[in-house]
Parts: sequence; structure tokens; C-alpha cells
Amino acid sequence: MSQLTDDTGVLTTDVLIIGAGPAGLYGAYYAGFRGLTVTVMDVLPQLGGQISAMYPEKPIFDIAGFLSVRGRDLVDGLVAQAEPYSPRYLLGHRAAELTHDADGLPVVRSDQGTSVRAKAVVITGGVGTFTPRPLPAGEEFLGRGLAYFVPDPSVHAGQDVVVVGGGDSAFDWAALLAPIARSVTLVHRTARFRAHTASVEKVRALGVEIVTDSEVSRLIGAERVEQAEIRHRTTKETRLIPAQAVVAALGFLADLGPLQHWGLGIRARKITVDTHMGTNLPRVFAAGDITDYPGKVRLISVGFGEAATAVNNAATVIDPEAALFPGHSTEKEH
Repeated sequence: MSQLTDDTGVLTTDVLIIGAGPAGLYGAYYAGFRGLTVTVMDVLPQLGGQISAMYPEKPIFDIAGFLSVRGRDLVDGLVAQAEPYSPRYLLGHRAAELTHDADGLPVVRSDQGTSVRAKAVVITGGVGTFTPRPLPAGEEFLGRGLAYFVPDPSVHAGQDVVVVGGGDSAFDWAALLAPIARSVTLVHRTARFRAHTASVEKVRALGVEIVTDSEVSRLIGAERVEQAEIRHRTTKETRLIPAQAVVAALGFLADLGPLQHWGLGIRARKITVDTHMGTNLPRVFAAGDITDYPGKVRLISVGFGEAATAVNNAATVIDPEAALFPGHSTEKEH
């Protein structure tokens, strides 16, 4: 299933999936299952969408057939499922512009200057583009000890880690890192937490120091972070603690980004779709959390079904002679 680049340098593919979260990865599998070439574009540098970015180690309990599955393992399984069909991944590419060529085919240009001509587009962008809320102090250490995600906890083995935030992500990171780091300190600006009570108690039981009514006011170091200055918000007293890593879990800002300028039907920051998962634009479909229709339920499992529906309907647009239902996977030879 080759994917070609034409004389103008434009990548051509049967299906372009925008968004590499669970729905997008399952859509990549299903497009391959239908014999279609597929390209997946995502602004994040890794596959898995919000799962990989925010809770790769957290157990997920509502995936059919699994009592519990780690986020990382779910993503790995979805990638492995699609792998036999050789999807092309364009990671670190934000879908910036959508046009239609003279033949009516959608062409998507990324912010990196890569253009993809597809016979159909499936948007599976979850909540759209989401960016971490920045840590006010020490932004110059981003990538040099300061991070907003923990894609690989093992790199923090033996380190002094400061986690900033009071939500579920902050407490999840603290609980994950406590057994492998030399020390973990959680800093939150108030004494009230947004995290679930059970998560807070788990972190306390692991011996993590929780510093409240305080903020990280400065990061200190040469090439990398070496210390964090913590300032009490009322007394203004400060203290320095060792820190080779600082994880800022301050939440995210989510928006549709360039998608909102494509002429898509949008309601409450979601893309409206019909029962075919089709949008108001020709050859453009959508699936997963980014979609909206009466009775919509935002679950990963629902996104899987929507991705299959979108791809199957896209297949009939690509080839009007194709059947909507491709047959059961048990009937196929692999």
C-alpha cells in the first residue's frame, strides 16, 4: 500500500486522519483493513493524543474486553493493530489549512509546510489543539528539567522531582514517580485540590511532601534545573529544595485552532456530524470527542465505533462501488 508524492511534492493518500489519539489510531487500522492507504497527522510529537500526553500510566476501566488497561498499553495496542497496514505518521504537524483541489479532493497543509491530498479526511482531534498552561517561573528551563508531560517515568529514577499542580494529573504524576524518584514534592497554590480524594490520600501514603498555599517562584541551575525556589503565597517566605526535574501539571488550554476557520459546522467548540459521521464539507468526516450530535456520549469506546463508521462511509465516497459494510474481520485472511 504505497503512498506517493506527486511532482509538486504533495503527499497523496486515500484517507488522511487528523488526530493520533485512540479514535484516530483505530481509524488508521480500519482504513487499512478496508484496503485504503492512510496518513495520520497530529500536532503532538508522539502517538496517543491526550492519553500519551496526560495519563500514559493511568489505568482505564471502560475499554471493552479489559478489566483495566494502562493508557500506554492501550496506545501501544492500537499502534500495533494498525502497523500491518503501514500508516504514515506526520507527528509534530498541526493541520493548518484545508482547501479542495480542481477534482474536489481535500488538501490539508500543515504548519510545517507539508501538504496532503486525500480522497477523504477524518478529523479525530479529541478536544482540538491543547497546550499546557505555562509555569510562570522558569520557562527558560523547558526541555532542560522543566516538562509538562512524563512520557517516560524511568528517566526520573533517582532524581528529586517537583510536581506543580493540584488536579488529577499532578497527583497521578506524583504517585507514579514516588516509587522511583529519590524524592517527590508536590506544590499547589491553595490547600484545596481538584484531584479525587483517593488520589490525594494515595500520594500522602507514598510519603510525598505536599506543600500548599505556595508556588514555585524560581528555577535555578546552569545547563539544567538544579533547585526550585518555593514561596508561600501569604507570608512570602521562600526556601530552596533540590530539583533535577519539575513537572508542571497546571492544566491545558484547548481550542479548535485552525479547524474553526475551515468552514466546518461547529457548535460549542465541537464539529457537528450526521449519522454517517460526515461534516458539512465534502469528503470530510469526523469522529471521537471532537464531534457533536444529539445524544453524544464522550467515551473512548464510542470514539472507536464512530471512527469505524466514518471510515466505512468515507470508503463509499472514495469508491461508490464499494460496500458500506466490509464484512467481519474474522472472514479476512491476514
